[in-house]
Amino acid sequence: MRPPETAVLLRRICLVVAYDGTGYCGWQLQNNGNTIEAELNRALTALTGTATAVSGASRTDAGVHARCNYAVFDTRMRMPAEKFSYALNQRLPEDIRIRRSFEVKTDWHPRKCASRKTYEYRILSEEFPDPLQRLYAHFTYQPLEVDKMRRAAAFLVGEHDFKSFCSIHTQADSTVRTVTALDVEQQGSLITIRVTGNGFLYNMVRIIAGTLMETGAGKYPPERVRDILEACDRKCAGPTAPARGLTLVRYEFL
Repeated sequence: MRPPETAVLLRRICLVVAYDGTGYCGWQLQNNGNTIEAELNRALTALTGTATAVSGASRTDAGVHARCNYAVFDTRMRMPAEKFSYALNQRLPEDIRIRRSFEVKTDWHPRKCASRKTYEYRILSEEFPDPLQRLYAHFTYQPLEVDKMRRAAAFLVGEHDFKSFCSIHTQADSTVRTVTALDVEQQGSLITIRVTGNGFLYNMVRIIAGTLMETGAGKYPPERVRDILEACDRKCAGPTAPARGLTLVRYEFL
């Protein structure tokens, strides 16, 4: 490892990170498995010659994918900010890529900025699974009525207490969140649930997806979702849909 470049003032570099989450235990460092954060830290430490760690914007769960997660790190390297993406991609596994790197103010952090995120949950509704979709869409052989799913989704738009739609293991101080858009689209046998909001609780999008799938399967009418929301009870909502169908697709700073 080369010695750190101490003559240069500390800089903060922002990374836009895309990854296939299949082989990872989520974003955040874990004691029991490899994570996206761990791989980024290893690559940065090898590049800079000193122990370097990232701080991420969104802590995606195990098996969840992303096209545009954000992370920042501090360094004294002289390398132009836009070149970090090239250097890091040479050191990262092929299922993680830096799509962009740029310099920001030293006190800037993505989690401290007003933002909104968009997730997509993909469902393949066919008679048999498609092996080429198995890592990026949840398969169901059960027919789903997309119109019912859309009507149910409408009840979740706006500011609500989403306690029914988050894991009982959440550590959030408040379960109130704002969903600004929630759409259900179908192209052939592929159904996409697209949800945008200012922040999401632990497993929130996957529980929304599981609940909308139960509605589409006819287990209860769309209006039941309004009652589930008002109950503020996780037991009232549908199952947590599998992680592989979920991708963080857009991160916007306001």
